[in-house]
Order: sequence, then C-alpha cells, then structure tokens
Amino acid sequence: MTVLSLNSFAAGKWVAPSGSLTSLKSAVDGRVIAELGTELDFAAMIEHARAVGGPALRALTFHERAAKLKALAQYLNERRDALYELSYETGATKPDSMIDIDGGIGTVFVFASKGRRELPDDVIYVDGNLEQLGKTGAFVGQHVATSLQGVAVHINAFNFPVWGMLEKLAPTLLAGVPAIVKPASATAWLAEAAFRMIVESGLLPDGAVQFVAGSTGDLLDRLGSQDVVSFTGSAATANLLRKTPTILENATRFIAEQDSLNATILGPDAAPGTPEFDIFVKEVHREMTAKAGQKCTAIRRILVPTDHREAVIEAISARLAKTVIGDPRAEATRMGALASLAQRRDVLDKAALIGSEARQVYGTENGFADGVDAENGAFVSPMLFACDDPDGADKVHSVEAFGPVSTVMAYRDLDHATALANRGAGSLVASVFTHDPAVARRVVLASGAFHGRLYFANRDTGREATGHGSPLPHLVHGGPGRAGGGEEMGGIRGVMHYMQRTALQASPDLLTGITRTYVKGAATIAGQKHPFRLRFPDLEIGHTLETAERQVTLADIEHFAAFTGDTFYAHMDEEAAKANPFFPGRVAHGYLILSFAAGLFVDPAPGPVLANYGLDTLRFMKPVSPGDSLKVRLTAKTKTRRNADYGEVRWDVTVVNQDGEQVAGYELLTMNQM
Repeated sequence: MTVLSLNSFAAGKWVAPSGSLTSLKSAVDGRVIAELGTELDFAAMIEHARAVGGPALRALTFHERAAKLKALAQYLNERRDALYELSYETGATKPDSMIDIDGGIGTVFVFASKGRRELPDDVIYVDGNLEQLGKTGAFVGQHVATSLQGVAVHINAFNFPVWGMLEKLAPTLLAGVPAIVKPASATAWLAEAAFRMIVESGLLPDGAVQFVAGSTGDLLDRLGSQDVVSFTGSAATANLLRKTPTILENATRFIAEQDSLNATILGPDAAPGTPEFDIFVKEVHREMTAKAGQKCTAIRRILVPTDHREAVIEAISARLAKTVIGDPRAEATRMGALASLAQRRDVLDKAALIGSEARQVYGTENGFADGVDAENGAFVSPMLFACDDPDGADKVHSVEAFGPVSTVMAYRDLDHATALANRGAGSLVASVFTHDPAVARRVVLASGAFHGRLYFANRDTGREATGHGSPLPHLVHGGPGRAGGGEEMGGIRGVMHYMQRTALQASPDLLTGITRTYVKGAATIAGQKHPFRLRFPDLEIGHTLETAERQVTLADIEHFAAFTGDTFYAHMDEEAAKANPFFPGRVAHGYLILSFAAGLFVDPAPGPVLANYGLDTLRFMKPVSPGDSLKVRLTAKTKTRRNADYGEVRWDVTVVNQDGEQVAGYELLTMNQM
C-alpha cells in the first residue's frame, strides 16, 4: 500500500507535508499508512475564514445553508466505500465504520432537515416569544440570534474521525460560521479523505472549511471573542487548552466533550429471565466491543443488584467468549483493534490501575483469531472486572481505560445505585434497564444532574432503541463535570453555540422590520385585493384583512351542538353555565367561533392559497354569548419559501366581539403558490 501524504487545506489551497514528518501506522499490522506534519500560516488561515468564508456563509439564509448541507451529505453518501476501505486500517470493523461514516453523514442530513423545518428562510433567528415592556405595546422586546463573525476551531478525537468531524461541521455551517478542522493524528488519514471529498464537492463557499494535518501551532493564541473552540478528547487535554491565555482573556467560547466514566444500571425489577436482563447483557457486550470499546460514551461501570451480580458476570463473560477478535476485514471478526499501539499501552496501564481495586473476571491474552499480528497490531482482549467494595474504591470511579474494559459493581438498593453512578463526577450518559416507571423517575431525580443523557431501555423500546452509546443529532451530546460541561448537536440548540443571542428593545414597527415577523402594533398594509388572492412573492409581511361582522345566535349554538355532538352543559344548560364562574350563561363553542372566523376571512375561489394545513397557539380569551357579534383581523405574520412551487405563510388571526374585545387568537398556516 502506498504511504499517503496527508495535506492540509489552508486559505483555499492544499498544502503538502514538509519538514519533520510523523508516520501514522495501521492498527492492524503496524504498516506505515500515512505521513503528516506541515508548518502552516495560521494567521492567514484565520483571516481567510473571517474575511472570506464568514461573509460568504452569512450571505446565505438558513435554508440555503441547509440545502448545501443536504447536497453535501448526498455527495458523501455516494462515496462511502472508499472511506470504509481506509477505515479498516484504524482497527474498525465494517459495523464500526458504519457507525463512524454513515453516522456522520446521517447527522449532516438531520441538521439539513432541521434547518429547513425549524429555522427561517432568513439570516436572523427569532428566539422565544415577544415581551411586552409597557402597558400599551408601543415598546416591546425580543431575543434574536445572529451568526458569530469569527471562526470555529474543531479539535477532534481519534476514535470517530468522520462522525466527529461532521457532527461539529453541520451545526457550525448551518449557523453561518466557517471552521478550521484539526483531526487527531492517529486516524487522520481517514479524516483527510472525508475532508478532501467535502472540498472536491465544490458545494461550500470558499473559506467555509479548512483542515490542519499536524500540529495546531499558535492557532489558539490567535483567537478572539467572536471565535469558538469545540474540543473532543481527554479531560487533561481539554483543561490544557482552556487555559490558553487568549481564550481566557477574550472569553472565547470553549465547548468540550470529554471522556467520562459512564455507567449502566440494571433495574431492581430486571431479574434474570426478564426481557430487561437479556437486553442489558446484550447492550453491555455491545458497548464493550463496538469500536473495541473506544467510545466516549461506552459503558465503563456496570451497576447491578447484589443478588444478580454473579448472574450478570456469567452472562456477559459468556457473550465475550464468543466474540471473535481479529482483522477487521474478516467476515467472522466481531471486534477489531485499538487505534494504535500507544493506545493499547495506555489501555493496559489503566486496566492495571483498575485491577488494583477489582478482580479480573474475564480476559485473555491470546484470544485472537488466526492470522492476527498480535505484536504489531493493536489488539487487546475485552477485560471485565468485578469490584467487591465500590463504596471504598476510588480508581473504578476515576480511571478510564479507553478500550474494551468495564467493571461490575453491586448495589444494595436504588439510592445506592444512583449514588455509585454519580461517583463518576459527571458523565456523557448513563443507562437504565427497567420496566418500572417509578424506578425511571427516581433515577432522573437522583442522577439527572450528573449526566448529559439518560438512556432508558426495556422490552417496549424494541428495535427502535438506538443504544446506550449512540448520541443522536436531535439531542444534546455532552455532560457536566468530568464530561466537560459542554453540549454538542442537540438540534437547533447546537446551532446556537455558534450564534450570539441579543436582546432587542424597540417599537413594533422597528422589530417587524428587523425580524421580518409581524409584531402586533406595527403598521399594516390594507390592499385592494383579498390577501388570499396574492401569490407568495407578492404578499407582504403586515398585509391585513379586516372582515365584516357576524352575529352568533342561540340557534347557531344549538345547531352546532346537534351537528357535532358537543353538548357540553355550558352550551346547552343556562343555569348550569351560570353556576360556572367562567361563564355568564350559555356560551358559543370555541370551535364554532373558529368556524365562523374562517367563514368571515376565507376567499372561496381557487387561487394562490393551496391549502390551510394547521393552526398554532390557539387561545380563547373571552366567552361569546348569544347575540354577540364577531369580526376577524387577518395579518400576514411570516413567510417561508418551501420550494420553487409554493411557500408557507403564517397568519396572525385575531377575533374580536362587538365591543372590540378579543375573544380568540391563533396563528393560521397556509401554503401559497409562487
């Protein structure tokens, strides 16, 4: 195999390695796979990101950025096979590689979808509800978020060279911020191959992404208040980077996702023979062997009821004994190698520390498949320990062997179990296997503050359950304390890490102009045409229709009750209705009010409005009695382009009575032709 020269991508150009080079070796047989080591002009890289990449990304709306992410995910998805081949040399099996490569691409798809569905077709994100700051509504407040005008530096771990890169890039680019990617050296050839595809796709603006193959040099020393560092790796490295003087002086955002002592709890109800027990054993085995245990979310501590400890040890050991360890390319292999010989040495050293407080109940030095290069390959057997005194022990709660190593501990009761789980001093995830909702709630109350994610599994979660060790782009990935105190992904929450939330205080007119969202009290547009006769491009925010009045009669109420079957006493029984403190007597149905409102504002002819597909924020403010009259004010609130054929219009609907008092309000959603 030809030795790869890993290039950096700086200021729009590929830069070949030079000077003192570092050799990167195959985890399978120790062959040199690649070389890296480039001296880069980091000042020029940062300037290129800030002056070229940032403005180009910020000129795109959220929807345009999302479209680029979707196209990029499709591009990578069509080229996965080449990445799988390179991934084998990291020690990963095909299923391991799919977690990394397919998982990373899938994450980009998710952020692309969320960008289209949950963000506006604009460059300003309106965050939360409007705040009325005075009695008349002439002075209001609104939080908004805008893109940071710096660069995001992504420092990634060795265990997921593709997923780790893409799960950071997706929310960063969606936020409109350029990124400089620094992969871990041990598996950098796979990260470089995936990054090269990103550049070759030509889908991203110049300066949107750059790549460092080698040392970061003085990169972090050049960051300021508009920049972000997103780090994945060890707590020791994270603490070292946090202390960079410029990061401290400029309050540079620092997001850390650190390795942690994740725990799993076998619920007190999950005895041997129950589905939960079997699912638990299967999950522990999977977390010990997937990626050879090199997952920041892997199970390190196994907490089980005292009465079931030996059954758990026996069941896990039996599954481990059937696990074929060998060349990740071999079809029979179920666990590959660690990422490097250095990683193997570290795992064995850490396992020895754990072994000083716990007895090893499973592990073999020679349990590898035929043909395995046990000397030059970074292979290691799974090791299962049992700690007989988890309360008095320290290392089992503080030392992580970043490989296929885990420790079984017995607990007396659920309070003891959660106390042991919390001894990890903050983790990315803890899992609980129980069929008892009361057990699940108690764990959340006792341990939620110590874990970034709580994963519950039982017989009901079935095949849809993603697993203890699988963070999802929809939900936050991070944790308190030892886990770093940061959050990644989390849907739109992850995008906000790369944006600035700003409180705006202004008049309704100014806020409407800033946010392109109609604010009550702002000037409206009264046109000659009914707004439903206007196509999407011609409709303006603030376009308003004031309808005629319609009186509500007792006959209307009784007809509606008979027609719908809704004969609730407040609509049908005068004395009973008067006895209710909310009603003056018989009142109209809320949905009768909505129906009459629609009848007042709907234009019946075929036209630009293709469909009414829902309403949000419905509230009934004041009862409507027989004899009251209703009138509607319909105002175009927001517009969102969906495709070349139609766009979504959100309308503010206000229903008032004959005295001008609001009786109902909601937001109507329609699809309008282009």
